[in-house]
Amino acid sequence: MIANKIIVISCSNAGSLINFRGKLIEKLLEGNIVFVVTPQIQDVRIREALLEMGVEIRESGLKRNNISVLSDLQYIVELNRLLRVIKPDIFFAYTFKPVVYGVVVASLCKVENIIGMLTGLGYSFTESSNNLLKYITQQALKISLRFNRNSKIIFQNKDDYSELLQKNIITKNTKAFIVNGSGVDLSHYGYSVPDVENINFIMISRLLVSKGVNEYVQAATVLKAKYPDVRFTLAGGYEKGTTDSISEELFKQIQSGGVIDYLGWVTDIRQHLVQSTTVVLPSFYREGIPRSLLEALAIGRPVITTDMIGCKEAVCSEAGRENGFCVPIKNSEALVQKMEFLINNPGQILYLGKNGRTLAEERFDVNKVNNRMMEILASESHIPALS
Repeated sequence: MIANKIIVISCSNAGSLINFRGKLIEKLLEGNIVFVVTPQIQDVRIREALLEMGVEIRESGLKRNNISVLSDLQYIVELNRLLRVIKPDIFFAYTFKPVVYGVVVASLCKVENIIGMLTGLGYSFTESSNNLLKYITQQALKISLRFNRNSKIIFQNKDDYSELLQKNIITKNTKAFIVNGSGVDLSHYGYSVPDVENINFIMISRLLVSKGVNEYVQAATVLKAKYPDVRFTLAGGYEKGTTDSISEELFKQIQSGGVIDYLGWVTDIRQHLVQSTTVVLPSFYREGIPRSLLEALAIGRPVITTDMIGCKEAVCSEAGRENGFCVPIKNSEALVQKMEFLINNPGQILYLGKNGRTLAEERFDVNKVNNRMMEILASESHIPALS
């Protein structure tokens, strides 16, 4: 039980506060004061939703996708000033930059209860990332997670924990916990029966190379030539010039509408999920457990994703409980095979989708995940734990 506390939550994306952490923040607001430290809020609807919840908003200059020493330093200074003024009881940071900087700053400000959550290890832990960038970010994470031995770290899959342990970034004495992703609100994403008479694949993702946008477009191009009535939808924002953005040429190809039905950034994806028959995410980004896959499970859609850490956790291959397929990363041919299988076997879409909903109920219900999160945040134990 957490009561009569001042809590600071730090993130790298304002939208995630509502989409990923909304239910958790609602729980934390019961008898507590909650501040959020977020990059500039561009969407007035996000600001209004946070204010309506009763959250205290503090905006920072942090940039999520860009390497910017100036904005990072600005975030550190702003966070340090805030923590020294309000003297919170709990500091909770999630995603890479807020964890790396926030845990250190909160420790220096003598916050007693510090929790960081890595929602995946990101681009810097993939084989294709820049070696220098990989070294710098991994060393920064090591310094942060070892800076305060009493701080806690939460992972969203066991592989991320094991890799950091193997790389000596954390130790067996690190107070580490594992939760089943961010969870999904099963009442918000209710089950619906897919229209298998009108096959429609959808990919929901920022338009990043490491999310597998190239592979999805390649597979869609092959299949559209063979099955012209099948739809291939893509929802997600494009940020030109960031480290991992797709090329402008590919973006123009997507926008042309010849193969892909491009929706752009979508605030509420539910109607598009209802109109879809399968959710595709050929990611090789080090995810926690991707949100789009959890939403797919909840609404009753098969998933086709990769065997990448984080993505594979959303797929069950147990006989009688199968809910989708994993394919190798960067392999559009394997993606084509699995997508074509579902085009030619629409009954499997219904079967796999129902199993996905069951998996969501058993493992990824946001209420179960948040109950576990509350236990971790409330714990004052100094005994190392992994659960």
